[in-house]
Order: sequence, then structure tokens, then C-alpha cells
Amino acid sequence: MERTEGTFLVSESDSETAILTDVATSQVHPLGEQPDPPLEAGEVIAGMLVAEPPTTAIYTLDSIDDRRTIPVERSGESPTKQEQEIAADQPVGELTRQPRAGKGELHVLTVPDEQTDQAVQDVLDDPQTVARAARLGVDRVEIRAADGVLSVRYLPE
Repeated sequence: MERTEGTFLVSESDSETAILTDVATSQVHPLGEQPDPPLEAGEVIAGMLVAEPPTTAIYTLDSIDDRRTIPVERSGESPTKQEQEIAADQPVGELTRQPRAGKGELHVLTVPDEQTDQAVQDVLDDPQTVARAARLGVDRVEIRAADGVLSVRYLPE
């Protein structure tokens, strides 16, 4: 029996089934049926999946060690001085990643000024934002923006 242990993003969910994506490998695992209580799209699950015979293409959620949501929110704050300095040193369209002191990561992205709000919305809507947060083991994501600069902060509680 094939077992897969890991952290998974619930990428799709309906009343009968769900699709889990491993945040470390991006491998997709369709569930044959929903657990009780049902999973919801956007949740992060740490647990064990078991492949169902004979095809092993469908999985059962054998155990759940952790089940949570990771909020992704736009802050009313502007990027910090450090984040603005990082952005000033990079061309438009560049992304700089930096580890945070302690736990988490900081991403600074430069965009054309007139596309700042759309870039924020793209980060808010991108399921990979939550998958990355789960992979980093953080509890929330904060987006700060000013004309042409986004900072995406992957933060502990």
C-alpha cells in the first residue's frame, strides 16, 4: 500500500471529493471521498494519504496531523524602508527573496506603477501564495504595496 506523508494544499473541493497538492513536490492527489468534516479549498492539511488499490490513482486521507487556513491579506501599511531600498536596486519585474530573522521569508517585487493594484490582486488570488506559506511553515501572509513596489511577507503568528 502506497503511503504519502506531507503537507497539502486543498486545491479543489466539492461535496464528494477534493484534490490535494503536495506543497513540497506539487504532486496532485485526488481523494476518492471527502473526510468528515469535509475539506475546503484553500485549507492546508498535514497528514498521511494512502493510495487506493488497484490503480493507486485515487487516495484516502488516512490521518490528519494539522488542519488550518493561512490568511493572505493586504496591509494598509506601505513597504518598509528596507523593502523600498531593495526595490530601488532592482529593475521592474524583478523578485528578490530574503529570509526573515527567525521564521519566514520576505519577497520584494517591482512592477510598473499603474499595475501595482493588479499585482496585489494577483498575489491574493494565487493559490501558490498559500502553498509557499505552508512550505515555509508560517501562519500568515501580509502584502504591503506602494506605487511600483510589493512586499509579500511570509510571517509566523
